[in-house]
Amino acid sequence: MSKRFVRHDGDIANLPPLTEKQKGQLVALERQADGEINHSDIAPLTEDFWKNAELGRFYKPTKTSTTVRLDSDVLAWLRSQGKGYQSRINAILRREMLASLKRGPGL
Repeated sequence: MSKRFVRHDGDIANLPPLTEKQKGQLVALERQADGEINHSDIAPLTEDFWKNAELGRFYKPTKTSTTVRLDSDVLAWLRSQGKGYQSRINAILRREMLASLKRGPGL
């Protein structure tokens, strides 16, 4: 199975203005009650679907540059594992963050 990627470049800060027709469609959607929405064209989500689902497959968090003071031996250990020590620091911190979130607040 080959994977195809579609890329579309656009400037989200400079989108073209909405047409009167598009504005009317948005107003109509806003006024529509939830019970009036037609869901018939949406396939049901079965257990098989969720078995193959991948959490966060397309999630790419933003990066922020910061200064962190680390113990010299910790930094030396991270660097000794080769290129990508900053990514490893991030992975270690993310793993701890997710574990903390699972444990709940204050634990």
